[in-house]
Amino acid sequence: MKLLVIGSGGREHALAWHLSKLSGMQRIFVAPGNAGTAREAEVMNIHITEPEALADFAEKEGIHLTVVGPEAPLAAGVVNIFRARGLKIFGPTREAAQLESSKDFAKRFMVRHHIPTADFASFTDSAAAHAFVDKQGAPIVVKADGLAAGKGVVVAMTLDEAHNAIDDMLSGNKAGAGNQGARRVVIEEFLEGEEASFIVMVDGKNVLPLASSQDHKRIGDGDTGPNTGGMGAYSPAPVVTPAIHAKTMREIILPTVRGMAADGLPYTGFLYAGLMIGKDGSVKTVEFNCRMGDPETQPILMRLKSNLLTLLEHAVAGKLDQIDAEWDRRVALGVVLAAANYPNTPRLGDVVSGLPDENEDVHVFHAGTQTLDGKILTSGGRVLCVTALGDNVKQAQKHAYDALVGIHFDGMQYRHDIGHRATSR
Repeated sequence: MKLLVIGSGGREHALAWHLSKLSGMQRIFVAPGNAGTAREAEVMNIHITEPEALADFAEKEGIHLTVVGPEAPLAAGVVNIFRARGLKIFGPTREAAQLESSKDFAKRFMVRHHIPTADFASFTDSAAAHAFVDKQGAPIVVKADGLAAGKGVVVAMTLDEAHNAIDDMLSGNKAGAGNQGARRVVIEEFLEGEEASFIVMVDGKNVLPLASSQDHKRIGDGDTGPNTGGMGAYSPAPVVTPAIHAKTMREIILPTVRGMAADGLPYTGFLYAGLMIGKDGSVKTVEFNCRMGDPETQPILMRLKSNLLTLLEHAVAGKLDQIDAEWDRRVALGVVLAAANYPNTPRLGDVVSGLPDENEDVHVFHAGTQTLDGKILTSGGRVLCVTALGDNVKQAQKHAYDALVGIHFDGMQYRHDIGHRATSR
């Protein structure tokens, strides 16, 4: 049996790693992969936004099932193309993936289907956007409408920050120009509370929740500095209590799946709801992503005891109601090691050394790495995610930080407080 994972980040390394542990697996391919995935699978030099080339490869190799990791190939219609050729693939169509590829689409969808979220307004005209911010005041949230690799959000604590974000996004000088045509910003009310990641598998009708997790978006300790694609994560997230879990399924996930079907856009694939959980127990949707989170995938898959391929096959067959996922009761925590100057333009090409020996409880997932002349070099903003299991958050935290002590590349930066919300409890 042959499987294909599309993508090159830490999420895709984790997917390939988990699938490679399955008995009887013939071959796993990752396109384009990285230095880490090359240890678990065969890497193919096919870009993620070349869906026709990916489909050609899947046909030629007789790929049994393809899993899409990142958002860019989904927005490029890779699922549409694979399905048109009769190829099995897990992910949403281009049209359904608008839940992530357009913040404006997602917000209007949520309003239409009564899914709790922050109040908002969308703008293509900068003068109107500036006037709206002046009227609303700060703090306020400014989001680029299109794909921005997790960095198209500015939580502006001052009016100056909000105005600068509007100028950056509408002028195209910063992240957020993912969609062609008119640029657009979505401006939302600032929500108070604690964020969590709620990821499920969807087969068009049925939903299988995965383990809860919590990301750390800001670059600096204590949640300071600019937003990033994610500096670390842990699973499970204590803030997602059984009551919050049930409320999220009832008020957000199931209405979303039913609403997409009612709108003629049945949703299949991983669905990620970023939650804001208030002190009063309220839950609102911060955003939707149409894939597993990165770095949330790494700790989640460290804890998954079920056969991932079996879950995927049930999903593609529309039979997620016939299966459950089994989880390790321990906590998994991952710390991202980022390149110099991230989250701005990261420096590339630095030599990575000191990678630790791995075992069942500690794994280093590669994200922005490549191999050149026998050396591992940095090739992206987030370079590695050191992930470990422990009986509780503090133990998992200690194991992860102990494992990264010897790792080095020039300019390496990381947070020292991943898991702080859980430990403070």
